[in-house]
Amino acid sequence: MTKPRVGFLGTGWIGRHRMAAMAETGAIEVAAICDPSADCVAEARAVATEAAVVESLDAMLSLGLDGVVIATPSALHADQAITALSAGTSVFCQKPLGRSAVEAQAVIDAARAADRLLGVDLSYRHTEAMRAIAGLVRDGTLGDVFAIDLTFHNAYGPGKPWFFDAAQSGGGCVIDLGVHLVDLALWTLDFPPVSDVTAQLRAGGRPLAPGGVEDYAVAQFTAGTAIVRLACSWNLHAGRDAVIEAAFYGSRGGAALRNVDGSFYDFTAQHFAGTHATTLTTPPDAWGARSAAVWAEQLAASPAFDPAAARFARSAEVLDRIYGR
Repeated sequence: MTKPRVGFLGTGWIGRHRMAAMAETGAIEVAAICDPSADCVAEARAVATEAAVVESLDAMLSLGLDGVVIATPSALHADQAITALSAGTSVFCQKPLGRSAVEAQAVIDAARAADRLLGVDLSYRHTEAMRAIAGLVRDGTLGDVFAIDLTFHNAYGPGKPWFFDAAQSGGGCVIDLGVHLVDLALWTLDFPPVSDVTAQLRAGGRPLAPGGVEDYAVAQFTAGTAIVRLACSWNLHAGRDAVIEAAFYGSRGGAALRNVDGSFYDFTAQHFAGTHATTLTTPPDAWGARSAAVWAEQLAASPAFDPAAARFARSAEVLDRIYGR
């Protein structure tokens, strides 16, 4: 069988990392690359020597590709995804799918109308640690989950200026980091209704000014019957590179994903019973591009719309309410 031909729009570190993971599956052919940076194009060509280099998404779509991987600034995601889907091309997009729930839903609607596969790089779902915890929640081992604590402090923050422009990014640390954790909570609980959303957003330690971008946020909401608390930040004096945790507490037990020694990549999962903790998973776990590899294999099996994509807007709806829009 002929492999799906896939183009890569944006070949910075994330784009190249996802490209390499997809290529390694053997499920797809890297057919085209596009990036305004000559250095990024050159590094991508080192991975995919036979790929065509094109100047735009339109030029990429003129090649009759089966899929496009989007790893560009957030403001471009929705329009680029809709353009590709409307051309009959499946899409795998970096998070966030849109800067708002309206943008995210427009992409989902375009995928459904075109009957094309839509994937979003919600990579933390694919960690072994989170898979183990989700299993405990879903099989009832933890009982009724009534509380979830989510934390993501990045002691560095982003390095590109567009992250700090709300019009381009859609927000600050919440849409950059918190989106992963909100998605984990909703996904693990099978996307229950959300209510009672409250939040405080700050920049430089002060309440966020209109039009600004937050670098610290705390939020709370109810998902089904569970109270969810979220804290996230950029450039916090955390004493380590990162603090990442997703803890689930139920009537019969608890479980938590936690990063190891400040790592962005190494996680453990533990199951709690009273004061006793049982370790479920430990590093190493090469999870970083697993979501991309899964999408590549799914595309090779069928390019048709996956109904699970209808839920990609659910976390965006919560973020809209955190931002008060």
